[in-house]
Amino acid sequence: MSERAAERSVLFVFGASFLAGIGLLVVYILGGQTQVEGILLMICLGGIGAGIVVWAHWLMPTRVHVEPRGSVATTAEDLERFRDALTEEAGFSRRKLLIGALLGAFGGLGAALAIPVLSLGPAPGKSLFETSWREGSQLAPPDGSPGQVADLPIGGVFTVFPFGDTSDPNSATLLIRVEPELLELDPEAAEWAPDGYIAYSKICTHAGCPVGLYRASQHTLICPCHQSEFDVLRGARPISGPAARPLPQLPIARRADGTFVALGDYPEPVGPAFWNMLW
Repeated sequence: MSERAAERSVLFVFGASFLAGIGLLVVYILGGQTQVEGILLMICLGGIGAGIVVWAHWLMPTRVHVEPRGSVATTAEDLERFRDALTEEAGFSRRKLLIGALLGAFGGLGAALAIPVLSLGPAPGKSLFETSWREGSQLAPPDGSPGQVADLPIGGVFTVFPFGDTSDPNSATLLIRVEPELLELDPEAAEWAPDGYIAYSKICTHAGCPVGLYRASQHTLICPCHQSEFDVLRGARPISGPAARPLPQLPIARRADGTFVALGDYPEPVGPAFWNMLW
């Protein structure tokens, strides 16, 4: 293969690689088609590989240079010959067009590699740290009124949401009534349990299942998915099962009419732990 033909071949395959990478990104944006995407990715990667092979084999000289031993002094002519040898050996500086084509091919590959990033979807933002509970939100059953929780008997439990808003499943909360003297909570947490009413997140901190079973005789909440148990009297700390983090406690206060309101959102994220949340 002549040097001219080799250059054209390299330009062709690098160009095909660039166009395939851009085409792959366009196909993905338009809705995607697995077979077409696979073919385009093959062309993109194969074009880069084939171009590099042709370049190395046909456009980078491998001549043997034999220099007789002579004076050890370096002359300007020696430096020039050395510089020329390096240039020929590298095979780059004299072919700027090929370098540009190679960079373009890598640009196409970069466009193809952007697809996994785009497939991650939108960033979660603050959604993992917040629920729909706000200061002043009234506690109420999903289809009921705030007054229904006012006379909860000891040992009773209600699933509650902010009154009139059940759109956020992470806001699901268990309101439980226990004997106030049995509670063993930190001073701040104790203030959030007026008259023995205490509210914990219903989302298990192991895998996010709903913690819907309450064993009143032992004051424990049980997750039906993997049998994690939480001690209601001691801040819903896990006492068995795979869960390693307590259920977050919702700060609440009781009004004069017997209803309950939230003092704010949960002080820590609900549900399973994730990458940037401390245990």
